[in-house]
Amino acid sequence: MDTNSLEKKRSSSERLDHVTPHAGTGDHIVAIDAEAGSWDSAFAKRTMRHVDLRVLPILAALYSISLIDRTNTSNAYVAGAGKDLQLYIGARYSIITVIFFVPYIIFELPSNIIVRRVGVAKLLGTITLAWGIVMLGMGFVKHWWQLAICRALLGFLEAGFFPACAYLISTWYIRREVQKRMTAFYMLSVVVGGFSSAIGGGISKLKGKHGLNGWQWIFIIEGAVTIFLAFFAYAFVVDFPEKNSFLSEEETKFVLARIAKDRDDIEADPWTWAKFWSYCATPKLWAFGLLFGASTTVSYAFAYFLPIIMVGMGYSDINAQLLCAPPYFTSIFIAFAGAWASDKYLIRAPILMWQATLSIVGLSMTAFHPSNSVRYAGVFLGLAGANANVAGVL
Repeated sequence: MDTNSLEKKRSSSERLDHVTPHAGTGDHIVAIDAEAGSWDSAFAKRTMRHVDLRVLPILAALYSISLIDRTNTSNAYVAGAGKDLQLYIGARYSIITVIFFVPYIIFELPSNIIVRRVGVAKLLGTITLAWGIVMLGMGFVKHWWQLAICRALLGFLEAGFFPACAYLISTWYIRREVQKRMTAFYMLSVVVGGFSSAIGGGISKLKGKHGLNGWQWIFIIEGAVTIFLAFFAYAFVVDFPEKNSFLSEEETKFVLARIAKDRDDIEADPWTWAKFWSYCATPKLWAFGLLFGASTTVSYAFAYFLPIIMVGMGYSDINAQLLCAPPYFTSIFIAFAGAWASDKYLIRAPILMWQATLSIVGLSMTAFHPSNSVRYAGVFLGLAGANANVAGVL
């Protein structure tokens, strides 16, 4: 495309100024579908339901595995890795936690630049297979610094996964329906990932089998599952709308027409340094980055330290891991309520502010209240607000 994409999106937004916030998502989508072509509403609903079923479940399944693999160090710690690898000395546990994010941050942008050239299924399938191999290898490390190296490799490999998923989902839907899809993708992944502590607790019961400790079995089995699912990524992850192979020709025309009517960006912008620096100079991008970083900081803090916090409250290793699951499940209701309201009433900021307030209250309860029951209740609020905002900012 010859024109700058930001200018095109701005002009498309101006064309939609006649849509009032009170009209709701449904009215806006009907208008878009009606103006995009001569397709009837039954055809439109059937096509988009087909898109939902092919795009979202496989991405959510793979990302749930990604979340489990990147955050299972806390489960491994309480299952014996803390003692075996002496992670309790100094800042060793913090180092293996933080080192994941160094290559993860550096290589996120380059991965999204190449995704259209390589193809979504090939990219996601390959990096899933690679990080599964690394995860399996983590079960055989003998020293904490070896685990740190593996964690850095994991960060490098997983860097391309989440951005590619979010990018792919955004290309399939018009703006007033994408929030619910992003929330479905992210929250389903988070809920499944939230049970990783319970799963890890069960796996750790294999302690002593074949001379391996419980934490080693956690890495080995979860790595093997990741390798297995990588082959499903090759087979079932769909490509961008204009390259898809699962829709009929008429359905593809419909999807492309409604996207063109909504924001006119079917064709990808060619990469240039001039455009890159112009995007970097856009304050809104940095503002969203700050919001996203603030939300993920809370969610990762709970993911990496909640089992350890629960042990500190006096619970046994297995009970601490089991108690980590319920807060993730309940957070899905807060997230979907916010997504529904955002799309229906075309608002974002008030929803994000409310969810951030829930997170602040929950964190304060967990950090400062003397009662363990109240501290545990704070986990529910903290996770609900943070996870809902991660999906909301997307």
